[in-house]
Amino acid sequence: MSELLKNIIRFIIFILFQVFILNKIPPLHQFITPYLYFLFILWLPFKIPRLSLTIVGFVFGLCLDFFTKTPGLHAAACTLLAYMRPFMINILISKEDSDFNYVAPAPSSMGWSPYIVYVLILAFVHNVYLVFLEWLQFANFWYFLGKVIATTGVSFLLIMITEILFYRKQKFRTNI
Repeated sequence: MSELLKNIIRFIIFILFQVFILNKIPPLHQFITPYLYFLFILWLPFKIPRLSLTIVGFVFGLCLDFFTKTPGLHAAACTLLAYMRPFMINILISKEDSDFNYVAPAPSSMGWSPYIVYVLILAFVHNVYLVFLEWLQFANFWYFLGKVIATTGVSFLLIMITEILFYRKQKFRTNI
């Protein structure tokens, strides 16, 4: 299956799973909201240019905003996430490293430790920005911080469960 078709299927599955399953779960004490949809952006191939990645992130977030009736919240958070993703990859994987010959970020291509750091930092950034845009205030800073940390923890747990259940065997990039 081609990478494009695989990513289109993932796009649809992540949107539908977030909208029809995870968004139906009531927040725990209006504190924790499970987000898994942004894993689509984290799983995109390494070779996508930053501008294209940012546009894909914006369109992905806009599609989720359409279903959830939130005007631009997820589009803004996904755009920021897509823009920051190449910076994180460049920090965590050196270009001289032989592991950079893989197609997409995964524990099998990056190693578990860099992949966990990659997911944790980008999930935290996504959730900080999303929660801040929902509230547009820091009225109760400790509640804000608790909500961000708890939502990031639940999102991280969902991402790790997804990684274990749907293990992605990575292929080497070739020069052909």
